[in-house]
Amino acid sequence: MPYDPAVIRASFAVVERRADHLTTFFYTHLFSHNPGLRPLFPARLHEQRDRLFAALTRIVLRLDEPGRLTEYLRALGRDHRKFQAAPEHYPAVGASLIAALRQCSGHSWTPETEKAWTEAYTVIAQVMTEAAADLPEHHPAWWEAEVASRRRAAADLVVLTLAPMRPYPFTAGQYVTLSSPRMPRVWRPYSLANAPRPDGSLELHVRRVPDGQLSPVLVEDVMPGELLRLGPPLGDAVLAPASDRPLLLVAGGSGWGQTKALVEQLAAEQPERTATVLLAARSAAGQYDLDTVRRLLARNPRLQVLTAAPDHCAGPEGATALLRETLLGHGDFTDWEVHLSGPPELVAELTDLLLALGADPGLVQHDPAPVTFNRNRPLTSSDWFLEHRDVPWINRTELE
Repeated sequence: MPYDPAVIRASFAVVERRADHLTTFFYTHLFSHNPGLRPLFPARLHEQRDRLFAALTRIVLRLDEPGRLTEYLRALGRDHRKFQAAPEHYPAVGASLIAALRQCSGHSWTPETEKAWTEAYTVIAQVMTEAAADLPEHHPAWWEAEVASRRRAAADLVVLTLAPMRPYPFTAGQYVTLSSPRMPRVWRPYSLANAPRPDGSLELHVRRVPDGQLSPVLVEDVMPGELLRLGPPLGDAVLAPASDRPLLLVAGGSGWGQTKALVEQLAAEQPERTATVLLAARSAAGQYDLDTVRRLLARNPRLQVLTAAPDHCAGPEGATALLRETLLGHGDFTDWEVHLSGPPELVAELTDLLLALGADPGLVQHDPAPVTFNRNRPLTSSDWFLEHRDVPWINRTELE
């Protein structure tokens, strides 16, 4: 590789402690030197800064895995077409990134550091622009989709059914980035909550995020007949093809949407495969869509679902302890395929536990966790589950 990963990692270890300053300086530098780029970005930039730092973090984490890094950058390059990113924009972004890194590095910035970052960014820009250029000319930068229906599934959650104006190819387990004309240039990721359907419709489960920009609009305001924009499908947390391994799917809250898509694909393509779903929520109101769970159980006799019922006593440790105890009670997940969907702290905690119980790291699938830098403390699994402690497990028989 033309750059030195060790130098970049050491440099990033310095600047990540000043992540907020780095990203603020980056956008100030970018727009002051290239004012024509400002209209391509949303009015509020603090979440955009989070996403920039998340992308940088993922790139640094993949420096020693050229294959994974290239795959990630190619997906990023294709996805950036929805922002109207063009090849001529990349040098300006690179110059501002180097300036921000230099500014935040202080005395640790050396000619060797600048050389490594410049070489790395050259590779990043080349892979991303080539990936975008490799797409067929007719391939859309985004898809228009009409809101066909909306259903209030919980006080803070809606299920949206979308009808894309042209075929939208995806695989169960992937997610989509979404934008509304009500909030121009604001894109947010949502799991696709269904396997591909004959009519091409898509289902999204959207929970309102406090102080969010897009989710309150989607939950409270967007109505059938409105048009939304969809970015290309992303993510590789999909079912392994033609596998006969036993399958474990753990879903927390609206993470049920992604899990539902995988269970639908399983019922359609691998009905003889054994699968267990652990489905949890922080409150009775959050335990939504159980009618769908029952329908999926009826379609697949090899499926077992364990779900939380907050109106019974589960002891002092609450649902987090029940999740751990359920997994520990099984004892061995060697050769199991595992899919985790839910709050990132929960996913991290259960990943560690499952690896300790013999799960192969290559068989534990989940979407990338968001990277935050302590502007507001991120939600932890203890916050998420222990708000309501009285949550025992019930089995498929009780659901039926």
